[in-house]
Amino acid sequence: MTKEIISTGQAPAAIGTYSQAVKVGNTVYLSGQIPLDPATMALVEGDIDVQIRRVFDNLSAVAEAAGGSFRDVVKLNVFLTDLGHFPRVNAIMADYFSEPYPARAAIGVAALPRAASVEMDAVLILEH
Repeated sequence: MTKEIISTGQAPAAIGTYSQAVKVGNTVYLSGQIPLDPATMALVEGDIDVQIRRVFDNLSAVAEAAGGSFRDVVKLNVFLTDLGHFPRVNAIMADYFSEPYPARAAIGVAALPRAASVEMDAVLILEH
């Protein structure tokens, strides 16, 4: 099976030795996204809600570039430097996802790239 590298200017460019996403067969592995503005490559300004929404928007852009959407997400990983923000992730996630929801993990971490407060990655299965 061959792999296809997925890239879009609608999400932040990779800031290291990785791709925004890799598609193998009908599975797409989305790399972690932090709340970077794709136009400026700077962290968005604002509270945790603004940051969470930017991460979801970045993931959505990469999913669309791969030919999918959040309807195709089967696994979502959420990394937070403060697990006290997890209720905000739940509330905002409801604006982006509908049932049936993907499997999910929430992990508390000491630090994230660029001193971000939140990072997420995902796995999609494309059925079309």
